[in-house]
Amino acid sequence: MRPFARSLRRAVLATSALSMIAFAPPVFAQEEGASTDASDNEIIVTARRRDERLIDVPVAITAYSGDALAKAGAIDITDIGQTTPNTTLEVSRGSNSTLSAFIRGVGQQDPVSGFEQGVGIYLDDVYLNRPQAAVLDIYDVERIEVLRGPQGTLYGRNTIGGAVKYVTKQLPEEFSLKIKGTLGTYDQADLIVTASAPIGDLLRVGVSGARLSRGGFGDNLTTGLENYNKDVWAGRGTVELGGYGAPVLIRISGDYSKDKSDPRGGHRLIAGLKTGAPVLDDVYDSRGGLNDPKQEIEAYGLAMNVTAELSDTVTLRSISAWRKDNSATPIDFDALPAVDVDVPGYYFNEQLSQEFQLLYEGEKLKGLLGFYYLDAKADTLFDVRIFNNVAGLTAFTEADVDTTTFAVFGDFTYDFTDQFSLSVGGRYTWDKREAHILRQNYIGGGSPVFGGAGIAAGAPSTNFDGSRSFNKFTPRVSLSYKPNPDHNFYASYSQGFKGGGFDPRGVGANAPAAIPGRPTNDEVANFLSFRPEKVESYEVGYKGSLLDGAVNVALAGFYADYTDVQIPGSVACTVSGLPTFCGVVSNAGKAKFKGLEFEGRARLGQDMATPGDRLTFSTALGYIDAEYKEYITNIASVPTDVAAFREVQNTPKWTASGTLAYSAPVGDGDISFATTLSYRSKTYQFEIPNPYIDQKGFALWDASLVYTAPDERWSIGLFGKNLLDKQYKTSGYTFMVANPTTGALVQTAAPTPVAACPGMAPLPAGSLIPALGCEGVLTAFYGNPRQVFVTGTVKF
Repeated sequence: MRPFARSLRRAVLATSALSMIAFAPPVFAQEEGASTDASDNEIIVTARRRDERLIDVPVAITAYSGDALAKAGAIDITDIGQTTPNTTLEVSRGSNSTLSAFIRGVGQQDPVSGFEQGVGIYLDDVYLNRPQAAVLDIYDVERIEVLRGPQGTLYGRNTIGGAVKYVTKQLPEEFSLKIKGTLGTYDQADLIVTASAPIGDLLRVGVSGARLSRGGFGDNLTTGLENYNKDVWAGRGTVELGGYGAPVLIRISGDYSKDKSDPRGGHRLIAGLKTGAPVLDDVYDSRGGLNDPKQEIEAYGLAMNVTAELSDTVTLRSISAWRKDNSATPIDFDALPAVDVDVPGYYFNEQLSQEFQLLYEGEKLKGLLGFYYLDAKADTLFDVRIFNNVAGLTAFTEADVDTTTFAVFGDFTYDFTDQFSLSVGGRYTWDKREAHILRQNYIGGGSPVFGGAGIAAGAPSTNFDGSRSFNKFTPRVSLSYKPNPDHNFYASYSQGFKGGGFDPRGVGANAPAAIPGRPTNDEVANFLSFRPEKVESYEVGYKGSLLDGAVNVALAGFYADYTDVQIPGSVACTVSGLPTFCGVVSNAGKAKFKGLEFEGRARLGQDMATPGDRLTFSTALGYIDAEYKEYITNIASVPTDVAAFREVQNTPKWTASGTLAYSAPVGDGDISFATTLSYRSKTYQFEIPNPYIDQKGFALWDASLVYTAPDERWSIGLFGKNLLDKQYKTSGYTFMVANPTTGALVQTAAPTPVAACPGMAPLPAGSLIPALGCEGVLTAFYGNPRQVFVTGTVKF
């Protein structure tokens, strides 16, 4: 059988097995309602850019099918973070569309153009270079794969923590029409329509459209807008030529989404220090007065995936893509009506990429060679407005950061025997970053870019052009021992690499200079730039199917050395004698991560209450000991190691979930019930611990009840998310005076005036002190409250 046909057969088996996973770690799929289990051996993933059985891949990976996600009531890509070990996927603060992703302690929270995520996000094998518009809504999806640990060999420089792969469905050979509607609490009303049709024997066309809406969880009491609402339009079109037995498959796809949701306002955690504005009772309410520019996120792209079978053993694959997204967002840091610390911003991103892969599949040797090119432009413009003082100060920043990347890579597996195999791979990357950063102060109003009437205050404090190039080879090697096809023991070593760059929020005028106050362009470049970060990871693992498929387990232990860790931050500072906001980025030094991950699924019972019923339990457990061994920062111009007072952000020590699922035939259809409890231990939102915004350990409880008619012609489901209505913080902002070494917030010992705020009453003893503005910035953003919704699906 030719490799292309083999891949096809395996993909069909994968869809069958994956589609029945219920609600939790779906790595170990079993075909509900069947007389025998569809075991781990039949789940096909593409972690190594080729079709392989999940059990054979020496990588810690969790796979979620589209049908399983639908049965779980998953709404967007962040939902899978609850049941994936050592993984955090969250919406980033002020919008519905920007993603913060962390895997095994590695990630990136800051969405501005100078920084890139440490977890690679892929849409149909196309790398999304920026986190804006990366919170992908779940519709028309075949599966989502989460690869944990460095994936730099096959997936590139910015997969130092791992990769998340979103794979859409291939068009069927026959006419298909599917309509899915959802109604729920908070006025949730979603409609998704998917249709496809063949045109002749080889050509197929398809289209999907989605309208996703929900009222706010709270209100902005100043602007009257809803807070945490959702207003999204999205669509996808696909044309496929060939495939289904033909030696060539050409797939051209385009997607578009527009998010017109209201801006997310933060919840103040302290009373206003100048006005005394009280803390609001409802954590989903806000009082921020900034609503200009009007929030809108638009993203679209085109891709062409070509697979050509050149012979029985050789296949050529091409992945071409162009993507663009534009974001306008108003961020009110202080969350009060006054213009105290307000940041209107624009993000403009565009990328062009091309990848070629040459795959070989022989009897003993399998693997691929590849080439990758990326040309990406990321432009960020924002004001930092501090009007709550005499000057009415605005610091405007325009940062244009361009990235050009070339890479060659390969990965091959050789089977010495049926039991032993060795995989060796590597990637060499040429990476160039070019930046233009302009920073100009305005007095008496905002910058002209955002419609302000401010007057330029002197020359720009930064007017910088610079470039840096980085080259890196990242190898990977793994050894597998399979005593039989149902068991795989493996050990691996890999390296990861994330490119360096320039801090777009840094102030060149503050650069150390041979002539004080007159830094050269090279001195500014050294001050604004940061080095690449690197990780070396060691992993041992076991994947197995036991008791004739009744029990499936995956166990991984890992250890990682993380060096030159990029720590972006923003602090209050002084520029030309004026208080303002500055970026401070350091390559902190060294961190070490070690941990364990366990995923399991067990069939607890079968044919109990009625023939064909089944009771299963699935679980996922992650443990990570993440700590900085060296964290160098400048304190009063003196390099100081503060590692003892810093934590790894967005990385809870424990993550766990358990799902109990029951399914049974009802007439010619079937009914399934599942309930999931997930837990995350204490999470630090930033490297500096903060008792106000850090989140203590918490648990979430979800449940679902779904009936599916014969031949899956229609289904109806009832879903509950966060049923105990747990309030938990996902992110926040802080601009308060803190001890530079320990990070502890400073309190006044006696009544203290705030020099930057003339006319403001002295702060009472025991008060926190604002580092920027007058009211103090300590705001938090929260995860979704309890939601209950009903979903109905009809297929024609």
